[in-house]
Amino acid sequence: MNVKRVRLFIKPYCGWCDKAERWLDQHGIDYEPIDVIADEAAYDEMIQLSGQELAPVIDVDGEILADFGPDQLAKFWAELEKKNGRLEPR
Repeated sequence: MNVKRVRLFIKPYCGWCDKAERWLDQHGIDYEPIDVIADEAAYDEMIQLSGQELAPVIDVDGEILADFGPDQLAKFWAELEKKNGRLEPR
């Protein structure tokens, strides 16, 4: 299964956000970083998707993981692959 869209809602100077970006980069996953401090509409969308104001929040084709570290991201990604087959960025 191909991943159509991976969006990572982040805040500047957020250590967890930096770790999430590093994990995605290390795994060759293409994603769109969205700075929710610079973009108020994105901040509102992040809250709507996750139910909270904490970052990072990742949206993988509508599957949401909020306020996580690298271990939770790895588990989330593995569960998506188990459910959908190997996820290949487009």
